[in-house]
Amino acid sequence: MKQILVGAAYYPEMWDENEVEKDIARMKEAGVNCVRVGEFAWSKMEPEEGKFDFSWLKNAVDKCYAAGIVTVMCTPTCTPPRWLLDTYEETRSVDARNVRAEVSSRCHPCKTSAKMREKNAIIVEKLAREFGSHPGVIGWQIDNELFPYGDGCYCPLCVEAFRRYLREKYGTIENLNAAWGMVRWSLDYKSFSDVLPPREGQWRHPSLCTEWFRFQCAQIVSYVNEQAEIIRRYSAAPIGTDMMRTNQLSYYDVNEKLDVVQYNHYEPADLLFGTAFAYDFLRCVKDKPFWVTETQVGWNGSNFADCGYRPQGACYANTWLPVARGAEMNSYWLFRSHPNGHEIAHGALFNTAGRAYRVTEEVARAAKEFARCADFLENSGVRSEIALHYSSTAMKNFAYAPMLEGFDYRETLMRKFHDAFRHYNVDVIDTPHALDGYKVVLSPFLSTVDENGLKERIMAWVCDGGTWIVGPMSDIMTDYTSKYTHAPYSFLEEFAGAWTKYQLPVGNSVFRARGRDGSEFPLVYCYDAYELRGARSLAEYDGEEFGGLSVITEREVGKGKVILLGSVPPHDVLLKLVGRDPIAEAGGNVILTAREGKRRGIIAVEVENREGELLLAKKYRNLISGEIAEGKVNIPPYGVLVLEEI
Repeated sequence: MKQILVGAAYYPEMWDENEVEKDIARMKEAGVNCVRVGEFAWSKMEPEEGKFDFSWLKNAVDKCYAAGIVTVMCTPTCTPPRWLLDTYEETRSVDARNVRAEVSSRCHPCKTSAKMREKNAIIVEKLAREFGSHPGVIGWQIDNELFPYGDGCYCPLCVEAFRRYLREKYGTIENLNAAWGMVRWSLDYKSFSDVLPPREGQWRHPSLCTEWFRFQCAQIVSYVNEQAEIIRRYSAAPIGTDMMRTNQLSYYDVNEKLDVVQYNHYEPADLLFGTAFAYDFLRCVKDKPFWVTETQVGWNGSNFADCGYRPQGACYANTWLPVARGAEMNSYWLFRSHPNGHEIAHGALFNTAGRAYRVTEEVARAAKEFARCADFLENSGVRSEIALHYSSTAMKNFAYAPMLEGFDYRETLMRKFHDAFRHYNVDVIDTPHALDGYKVVLSPFLSTVDENGLKERIMAWVCDGGTWIVGPMSDIMTDYTSKYTHAPYSFLEEFAGAWTKYQLPVGNSVFRARGRDGSEFPLVYCYDAYELRGARSLAEYDGEEFGGLSVITEREVGKGKVILLGSVPPHDVLLKLVGRDPIAEAGGNVILTAREGKRRGIIAVEVENREGELLLAKKYRNLISGEIAEGKVNIPPYGVLVLEEI
């Protein structure tokens, strides 16, 4: 890992030149050594069509670099100038009501428009020529928070491109009708030209919704890759695009041809459930350090402040947690509050008048500690023998066919599974990810297993000694949100040695289970009841309705085993199934990360604003305080310990 970058989004286009110089001094005061610039500034880069001016931006980048502050250069394609959007109407997206986007905020562009792609290419090439060899530019961000907002663009160009996408995937309209079951309700299409995008207000077909969203995502991937190809002609610095927290737009697809995973999040003070899960996922997308490109420094806001206030110390912990989990950048939005506009009330490191907030001191404190711990952080990393699947396909399937009322796939993975491992290193992976090196893989609610070669790879991995804990509601759908007809699963019953006698798709707690040791425990969500066909029962339903039928089965396959879950067990039961030791004993309000490499140790972060405890079996040196730590150690509210093994 290289130097830890403490960053902030900065908008020199908003400020006079003398204010830029003052802000650079403030950056030094706050420990900021990296800024993100340019993402919304197209109109100042190209005030008239074909007339470009980067002098103001170069001045800011030059002065930052002279002060020891590096820059992530952003392409401005999220906000084309008014002259472009008004001159070329096709560049503006169309919403589900068939209304063209007004030039009023951001995220206007249609991702399919050839004219939009042409104009993007021009501004990106001009920007890359200007800054591609600048020593202060250490990375690139493409666009800003790309996503199919409002289910994407419904313009004629996108509708026709969607039909081409379907034709390429399904070959014939008869294949599509059969795959989606369109004979039901006499919905059969006669040709691909009959296919219309789904719209709000309709009882929307899940397969149509999934494929429409997947098409919109494919347009985004192409949109990003075009810009990356241009930048690479002029710059060797890493390229990424800042993404939001959901994996519905596949992180693996978007980042396949990029260099660094970038992430924006505005989680509340609940660091435990949201951010730790995200960091364990981001670290694995490219198997290298990731960048947090945006997070709230105090509060969010538009024309009023919202998303709450961070208690004292929360910003400090939020600065450390991603670095503990494998980030090499944590960047706040934003450096200095805007004096006007749509986000006038948003929090920042400095207010509009250039005065620091209390949280600014917490960021500066963390920045000093990163420097103190630099050698340890650079020579250690996060490695795990446990993986948890988090699937982009499952995100889409459950978005349009959740199966359980009110079911939230991401939230369920975080709270019912990932949260059990707050004292473990866990990799959160999508289905394209390799399985090498893992001892245990958990695949709950993995709706589609038969994709990206995962079915064959995981069967071979189990036979070679792995433990696969799978279910509930895994292997139940195709990638276009259709269920299987030959069995409840595509292959899981046969592989797990079980036969599903009953299924009860409910989302509340109505059953209990009894383990082989006689212990009783509650169950939540989706109750599959199994008869054994070569497996053995690890837990059975308690009560008359499903009594005697198994809810957790285990079957040895080759050198490994597959454990099938018919429902969601409590954390303690789940950990027994995993059978791995924690990093150390600690309170439930403490997140532990084991760091390995040339340097070894533990980073502990308290995340619930109350005193925490850690019990160490070895002797460590606290690199922040310089003190020796052993035995029982107390952690203050939102405190951080960086412990190197002695």
